[in-house]
Amino acid sequence: MDDLTSRVRAFAEERDWQQFHTPKNLAMALAGEVGELIAEFQWLTAEQSAIVMSDPDAGSRVRAEIGDVMIYLTRLADVLGVDLVEAAQIKLEDSARRYPVEQARGSATKR
Repeated sequence: MDDLTSRVRAFAEERDWQQFHTPKNLAMALAGEVGELIAEFQWLTAEQSAIVMSDPDAGSRVRAEIGDVMIYLTRLADVLGVDLVEAAQIKLEDSARRYPVEQARGSATKR
């Protein structure tokens, strides 16, 4: 993760883009890229979405959009000083407390 963060930071710095990489702009760009990822699944059935990567064209588009999402998320976390791995681990621990296996197994109900 540190290597990716450094590469994304260097990419922005080399182009003098850090001036545009405010948290607001990065969050908006991230939302846009998530929207583009969603568009790849919009009209697929659940079954089609499960095998989307087996289609070379669709799989390539999905992979590219996931890459864009990851890059913007990585950049946003870097600008805000958030350790992505730590944030995810904390969130996972919180979710484990909120959704104990014995109560949540097989249920999509939010608590």
